[in-house]
Amino acid sequence: MTATKTDAPVAPAGRGKQPAAGEPAGPARSERVSALVQQHGALAVLMVVSLVASFSFDSFATGDNVGNMATSSAFLAIVALGMTFVIITGGIDLSVGSLFALGGVLAAWGSRHGTLVALLLPLVVCGAVGVVNGLLVARSRLAPFIVTLAAMLGARGLMLALTDEGAETYLIGKGSFLAELGQGTTFGLGNPVWMALFAAGAVVLRRTRFGQHVYAVGGNEDAAALMGAPVARTKILVYTLSGVLAGLAGALNAAWLASGVTILGNGMELEAISAVVIGGTLLTGGLGYVSGSLVGVLLLKVIQNVINQIGSLDSSYQQVVSGAFLAVVVVAQTWLGRRRQLM
Repeated sequence: MTATKTDAPVAPAGRGKQPAAGEPAGPARSERVSALVQQHGALAVLMVVSLVASFSFDSFATGDNVGNMATSSAFLAIVALGMTFVIITGGIDLSVGSLFALGGVLAAWGSRHGTLVALLLPLVVCGAVGVVNGLLVARSRLAPFIVTLAAMLGARGLMLALTDEGAETYLIGKGSFLAELGQGTTFGLGNPVWMALFAAGAVVLRRTRFGQHVYAVGGNEDAAALMGAPVARTKILVYTLSGVLAGLAGALNAAWLASGVTILGNGMELEAISAVVIGGTLLTGGLGYVSGSLVGVLLLKVIQNVINQIGSLDSSYQQVVSGAFLAVVVVAQTWLGRRRQLM
């Protein structure tokens, strides 16, 4: 298969084509509108919410607040990038929250042996967990939900074992390269923002054969196998990528906090899934956008920041709003998908 110029796979024959002479242009136009809403609806909502917040709160659009939101979004964005690949293949990865916490603890522990160990150790260990997830899903044909749920519990248990049930916290020395990597800034933005790798992820999906295999496996696994796509290898690679990115996010977060905090990562897998789905990626697989996942992350963080700006609302309302918004998006995606199938 060859790479295309869009985040999504090429539409099947007969979909999105120009109407012939005498045919009504309505269905084709409606299909294009539905596709635009599905791909860019979250971006429109983000722009509206940000604009309203800018006029409502004096401190919302300040450089410090925007910089803080960008940095705090970077860690979830890295995890969501890996989750995007997994969900496009029709899978799910519930282990990323625990791998995020494990990666942070491993990075803080490894910092005693140098920056290289601190960065490589979480990538290798979390990537190995991703490989096991991929092998069980692809080769043993086990349900991704069960496999990654087991990995979530196992990774969390390993993290607790390393920290004596959370009683011991490993610190990262101030002034070290690792601390500078997490706490320093470049061109006014925190270094973790520049390591979100979304541009690279978009290139992989849009311009590489692997990216097309990811879409093909999610669209129709049997058809992808008949066309020669390496289905099992693709699944193993996406779960490995998800594990590596979760470990990277955890290591950067530990560098930002200068310690491996054990209580982090709880519920991060649900945040990542929410961001990806809000960004237009279908939970059923076969369709998704790296750029949309980034927008989904930013939208969740903006909502959280707006609630903090209000002051009178408890932070738990952020989860209520995010859950309600996610439910609306899933219903809208289902409706748009059925409508496009009928055209």
